Amino acid sequence: MSTVTEQVRSHVESKPGVHFNALAADLDIATGQAQYHLRKLRRAGDVVAEEVQGKTHYYSQEYGPWERRVLAFARRETARTILLHLLEADSLSADELTDRLGVARSTVSWHVSALADAEILEKSYGERGRVVVALTDPAETRRLLSAVRPSLTDRLIDRFTRLVDDGLAAATDDG
Repeated sequence: MSTVTEQVRSHVESKPGVHFNALAADLDIATGQAQYHLRKLRRAGDVVAEEVQGKTHYYSQEYGPWERRVLAFARRETARTILLHLLEADSLSADELTDRLGVARSTVSWHVSALADAEILEKSYGERGRVVVALTDPAETRRLLSAVRPSLTDRLIDRFTRLVDDGLAAATDDG
């Protein structure tokens, strides 16, 4: 196996759920080069790719579908923060999450819906019909979160998205 192929495989193993752009940036390789080596590793069965919310993430074979989804979301700052708060509190209302995260309610709603669709958390309705969320498997979520450290690229994209979302929410509130 070539040195670059081995670097790509090693990077995917050490950063499960890394998305394509972060992998290329972290390894400082061209897009075409990253595509070539990832395709080679996928054909050999050394790497699994899965699209989650519009981004392709890469994993070693050891992770199942649910674990892959958790790892992908754990690489996104807002989703990761939601998961961490739910690990601390068992369950929280959407209002409590909004207050804790200090982001627009629409941001929390979008992430909660995406996490619920991925079966990482469950939504129910508490008193007065308010949405309450809880993790489907807290122990496994905790284990998987410990394997993930979001890259600078991941964090910057998330912060830009939140900035735009907060700006749109403020414009809607004013109008």
